[in-house]
Amino acid sequence: MIRSALLAALVATSVVQAQTYPTSDPVIRRMWDEGMTGKSQVARLAQVLSDSIGPRLSGSPAFSAATDWVSARYAEWGIPARKERYGSWRGWRRRYSHIDLIAPRERTLEGLILAWSPGTTRPVEGDVVVIPELPDSAAVQAWLPNVRGKFVLLSAPEPTCRPDENWERLARPASVAAMKASRDSIKRAWGQRAARLGSNATAFARLDESAVAGIITTNWSAGWGVNKIFSASTKKVPVMDLSCEDYGLLHRLAANNQGPRMRLDARAEDLGEQPMFNVVGELKGSEKPNEYVLLGAHLDSWDGASGSTDNGTGTVMMMEAMRILKAAYPNPKRTILVGHWGAEEQGLIGSRAFSEDHKEVVDGLQAAFNQDNGTWRIDYIRMMGLTGAASNFGRWLSAIPTEIESLIDLDIPGVPETGGSDHMSFLCAGAPSFRLQSNYPDYRQYTWHTNRDTYDKIIVDDLKNNATLAAMLAYQASEDPVRVPRDQRVMVSPNGATTQWPRCSPAPRSSPQR
Repeated sequence: MIRSALLAALVATSVVQAQTYPTSDPVIRRMWDEGMTGKSQVARLAQVLSDSIGPRLSGSPAFSAATDWVSARYAEWGIPARKERYGSWRGWRRRYSHIDLIAPRERTLEGLILAWSPGTTRPVEGDVVVIPELPDSAAVQAWLPNVRGKFVLLSAPEPTCRPDENWERLARPASVAAMKASRDSIKRAWGQRAARLGSNATAFARLDESAVAGIITTNWSAGWGVNKIFSASTKKVPVMDLSCEDYGLLHRLAANNQGPRMRLDARAEDLGEQPMFNVVGELKGSEKPNEYVLLGAHLDSWDGASGSTDNGTGTVMMMEAMRILKAAYPNPKRTILVGHWGAEEQGLIGSRAFSEDHKEVVDGLQAAFNQDNGTWRIDYIRMMGLTGAASNFGRWLSAIPTEIESLIDLDIPGVPETGGSDHMSFLCAGAPSFRLQSNYPDYRQYTWHTNRDTYDKIIVDDLKNNATLAAMLAYQASEDPVRVPRDQRVMVSPNGATTQWPRCSPAPRSSPQR
């Protein structure tokens, strides 16, 4: 790991010296003025995207509305942009989820049905049951008819919904150890019990065919009040996620034979296969139009909250970067593109499709910069195993004001990721493609794919910083007379074997058959 404060050593050994890109550069000054002052539009853009359009599940009307909104903003700014259809995805519209405990007492529960779950056509009531001890497959077959019309708890309960750091700070060490031992024991026992129903997919399918009233899950994210929210696989039966606390309440009532009964009124619409798009904006290169700098962020999201930091912040960051570029650097040497990708959450589909459909961009790529992990300032850029990229970054960052670049660590030469985000759709082809990364643990625990990913989690000052950084990097990469080398490090596993560079796989152009 190399601190950006040490970039002088990189610059001194590079082909092009730092003086080529002085910090006093008038373009850099104009970018600072556009991005870091009252001219910034990130707060307004993020508020509309988060609050008015809301979560942008692939195939949903909200995703379609977001593509129109992004395109309209670029038109306002005089930036040519187009919607490129690459395929389709299963359309679905979330309406509302009303989940109530009605016995042995009344309480409205915190939860919602999962994405693409069947809804209800009317309020449905039923008892809540726990999977019992089922010694063999015959016992499973005998039990399944008994759950018709009931709500089945399918996740392991948490013994506590306090985060571990809270226990470790305030509880006695013996209490912490006992809690963790209890949690491990509960999860092992539940895993053995649930395994009788088969694999995860098999268990959902069996309950779906058994005409249960609904399947209740929880996917706690180990933080105060936060759950991961993903999708359902059933065809007939609603699947809902409940908060850690309310799931625990139902489990304790059911396990202690205290007669829990629930009412569910959850509405959703299956809209059939819907077209999916990437939105691509462009500032045409004046000297090298067939070489490209690519800014990228995925536009789709999960829909347990508002999709504000995954990836509303990345979307707004790259929109604002393009606005800054148009205002301060409207005639770039290389063509500057921005990609707002669809269906990243389903496997980087939109960006993979773009790389397949635009080989000329992959071949002519000078550098791609992707952002997809929440808020806070960009503080880490990995060279992704491209052994010559650091010299270019040394030149670029040396021209960026220290208020922005001083907190950035470069990982040199780094290793290519094996999953990650949309930068991988280009890196797998050997093209220089980098992730602009913010603090990860906080994002991963509290807003990544959760029910708490809302506008209030955005740090607007940091979003200004990040958009300005992206614009400045795009400018530096466009102006750099030296192409970013594509030389790849030799990767060796811990046992000494040479490992392969990540491989590209074809993008699915429609949703899988259910």
